[in-house]
Amino acid sequence: MKIGILQTGHTPTEMADIAEDYAILFRTMLGEGNFEYQTWNVVDGDFPASVDAADGYIITGSRHGAYEDHPWIPPLEQLIRDIHAAKKPLFGACFGHQIIAQALGGRVEKSQNGWGVGLHHYDFDGKEMKLNAWHQDQVVDLPPEARVVASSPFCKYAALAWGDHIFTTQAHPEFQSVFIKGLIDYRGKGVVPANLLETAENHLAEENDNAQLAATVTRLMRGEGIA
Repeated sequence: MKIGILQTGHTPTEMADIAEDYAILFRTMLGEGNFEYQTWNVVDGDFPASVDAADGYIITGSRHGAYEDHPWIPPLEQLIRDIHAAKKPLFGACFGHQIIAQALGGRVEKSQNGWGVGLHHYDFDGKEMKLNAWHQDQVVDLPPEARVVASSPFCKYAALAWGDHIFTTQAHPEFQSVFIKGLIDYRGKGVVPANLLETAENHLAEENDNAQLAATVTRLMRGEGIA
């Protein structure tokens, strides 16, 4: 089975010694031997020729906002709608979550809640999961047909699903603690409030539920839904 990774950003250059590019983080999360992978750098204008170029798709995070005016965003939104129409598996994290919601009729903006960084607790249908986050934007208007899968006091629409083929999360299940530490050191200082960075750093050693969410994404990609 071939998974197409639609890369909408790149790992900060300052963190090259800490982690590889976003597509590699997702390949590691799902397992190199479990799927065949192909990456399209849509942020650089590189798109699959058709929706049938892969069996399922993943949209990565990005430093860009879904609502920003970039030439690659409209064709990405159309591709999302085409994937949805074809009922192919689609997963999005952070920016991926937001752009999917926007493409399917929702609205994204900078949240009045401010920055969410580090380990956050989410309610997945009554079950708590701890996942890393790094965002200021949020989905603020729910898209038609979407159902809410997870929420938190900080993020109302923390995970969404459409049917059994699209699943999105505001959190970053592909980010391990070492990546969050890199973001704190190289991208957070002077941008994110110092007290939030301190709290995030204090929780770096805590266990997260990345593996559990990765198992959900694996089932999604295999056409087994997310239940």
